Amino acid sequence: MFHHITVLKAEATEGLSIKPGGIYVDCTLGGGGHSSVILSKLSEGGRLIAFDQDDWAHENAKEVLSSYRDRLTLVKSNFRHLQEKLLELDFVPKQDGLPQVDGILFDLGVSSPQFDEGERGFSYNADAPLDMRMDQSAALTARDIINDWPEKEIARILFQYGEEKFSRRIAKVIVDQRKTSPIETTGELVELIKAGIPAAARRTGGHPAKRSFQALRIAVNDELGAFEEGLHAAVRCLAPGGRVSVITFHSLEDRICKQIFASYVEKCTCPPDFPMCVCGGQGQLKLINRKPIVPSEEELANNSRARSAKLRVAEKLQSIAETAGGK
Repeated sequence: MFHHITVLKAEATEGLSIKPGGIYVDCTLGGGGHSSVILSKLSEGGRLIAFDQDDWAHENAKEVLSSYRDRLTLVKSNFRHLQEKLLELDFVPKQDGLPQVDGILFDLGVSSPQFDEGERGFSYNADAPLDMRMDQSAALTARDIINDWPEKEIARILFQYGEEKFSRRIAKVIVDQRKTSPIETTGELVELIKAGIPAAARRTGGHPAKRSFQALRIAVNDELGAFEEGLHAAVRCLAPGGRVSVITFHSLEDRICKQIFASYVEKCTCPPDFPMCVCGGQGQLKLINRKPIVPSEEELANNSRARSAKLRVAEKLQSIAETAGGK
């Protein structure tokens, strides 16, 4: 059973502006927190399609969401396959070869149980095999990266995905050690990371392995690549007037979300005194919140893992006419 505190639960689901008879997608089922709220707002004619690649999430959902089974469809897949999986569902309307749903939610990152259950290898606080796969059927593990990837590549992902300023030193320590024997566990890796960070730096900024473990998790699961593909697909799959809510947990995810949303927003170049757009710079989205929504002080007091969360919401424009009239 999952024990997970859902972040920005009310704000993210309210952002979808749920219609009781609509079709919605939770791209990150996890512990079912957001899914339960969406399902509670749907009538018998409504439907939630919940994606997750983790078997634990599906088994948990069958229990905690059992009272909504008549309006819930579970899909075991990475959300990067959103469009193709929705096309396989007969009850999802299609237009011009694309599925059309009324709202899509992304809650990125790792569920608390994945951190807390040591055997998955996500946590630097428990000694376990180096794994970090969200999908246990995937081929690549953290052990593969640590023992097989070139030193420069290890340093790159630690710096790019973890913003670890001692990435080169840590990568060198890792590669030197694996020449003697393979690195098999999270405990071994934590000690090597500590050895690569100067003693003074280890005394500040939280656990010294935090940034490196984040970077490895992102690399193992190709989280940023999957998110880019999934968010572009979400825009294509939204029906006119549909909304997408995205919760991110670090700067790289939030930057991707902000940039992708911006690429679909109206880019009118007409003078501001024109009564309507004549330049043809129509967009596909409008932003519901210009600045990201962040957790309240009350939520932060109850869940420290919410501290870095940011929520962005956008809506699919009804038509070109709506875009043109939006000046």
